[in-house]
Amino acid sequence: MSMIIICPDDPCQANSPFWGRIFGLSIQSGRKKKAYSVDDAARLACMEPSAWLAVEAGRVPESAEQLRSMARALGFTNAQLGTLVLLCQGAWEK
Repeated sequence: MSMIIICPDDPCQANSPFWGRIFGLSIQSGRKKKAYSVDDAARLACMEPSAWLAVEAGRVPESAEQLRSMARALGFTNAQLGTLVLLCQGAWEK
């Protein structure tokens, strides 16, 4: 068996989608832990449900305020939010 591995010129480009997805899965896990629907969570964060789903799918929040509003909606502490962002910091690298 042979395997072909394609590696982009910039390794950060390869890592960004991975860390974005990890971030999104963490947000999704937090939402499910609270037993919120996507609509409920989005409403609490003053977001459109489509924007919330995009984050869960791997698109990272574009502003600190959006990030904070999502964290508030899920009841994340500042320490939890900071840890998640630090862990997934590669998601914001372009």
